[in-house]
Amino acid sequence: MMGFVSKLVGRMYVDWYIFAPAVLVSLAGLVTMNSFSGENYFFLRQSIWLLISVSIFFVATAVDWRFLRRTRVLMPIFVATALTLLLLLVAGQVTRGVQSWFQFGAFALQPSDPAKLVIILMLSKYFSRRHIEIKNLRHILVSGGYVSLIFILVFLQPDFGGAMVILGIWLGMVLVSGISKKHLAVVAVLGVATLAVLWMFVFAPYQKARIISFIHPLADVRGTGYNAYQSTVAVGSGEIFGKGIGQGSQSKLRFLPEYETDFIFAAFTEEWGFIGAVILLALCLLLLTKIVGNAELAATNFETFFGLGVAIMFSVHIAVHAGMNMGILPVTGITFPLMSYGGSHLLTEW
Repeated sequence: MMGFVSKLVGRMYVDWYIFAPAVLVSLAGLVTMNSFSGENYFFLRQSIWLLISVSIFFVATAVDWRFLRRTRVLMPIFVATALTLLLLLVAGQVTRGVQSWFQFGAFALQPSDPAKLVIILMLSKYFSRRHIEIKNLRHILVSGGYVSLIFILVFLQPDFGGAMVILGIWLGMVLVSGISKKHLAVVAVLGVATLAVLWMFVFAPYQKARIISFIHPLADVRGTGYNAYQSTVAVGSGEIFGKGIGQGSQSKLRFLPEYETDFIFAAFTEEWGFIGAVILLALCLLLLTKIVGNAELAATNFETFFGLGVAIMFSVHIAVHAGMNMGILPVTGITFPLMSYGGSHLLTEW
């Protein structure tokens, strides 16, 4: 046993320039969840998930992941992911109208989080083998077909945020793959036309109402736009230097629901102010820059695309989460990477 452990440790390689900002962002989330008095349910559970995630991270650094490039390994993973998401629509736990979790006693698993990594792996495999003929329109359609299956299954939960991240991953990886922008524009026009037809002839009135409130959350601040309004109040009240650690009234007094997940950026900014938000985003930029730098130095196209895909996934999460917390983007229920409460996304991101 000791020999196995020593061999495992000997094979570990940790990029501390990635590890350090990731830990700091995670700790920022923990501090924001800590009430410093009374119940600390989210803080305690997230601390456990963080310890588990970091432990798995260190073990994963000693594994040779190149076996994931093999089609006979990757395709079964993709099929299993799709089947799991399909099963979720039948046997998943319904929370606040969304069927996105499997419940196992006190723990819940959200399959859409690891599904994002599977999408990145599939697209990395597909684009890495076709980099010479990548400008062919067929590659947009085929890669979009893989993604559409997972996108639809997540959208039907309905997890609009998760579906938008999956779409963003595909769009970002298509752009960095070198596919013709003209062909991409054609696909975009077809997508808009399809949405127009669905809006006029397919969507029921209640579905249209949901979409309108999704796009314009502040139009009804007493109803569907309540969370978005409270989030903007929290961000603005932090001003330059913030109210101080543990002094965020919007979050700690629960005026801001879901402050530990969907609106943790607002809760953090209320306590740390504009300066704290700039430091937090700078840490994220450092993390993304290092991931992209490592991707550019990768030995194969597959590894390059995978690194870029992970950077795109993080970027979409950060941009959309911060945007919706500041009231400039629709509320989608997207977490802040490494920071928001939740074991599924924390394990996936670490």
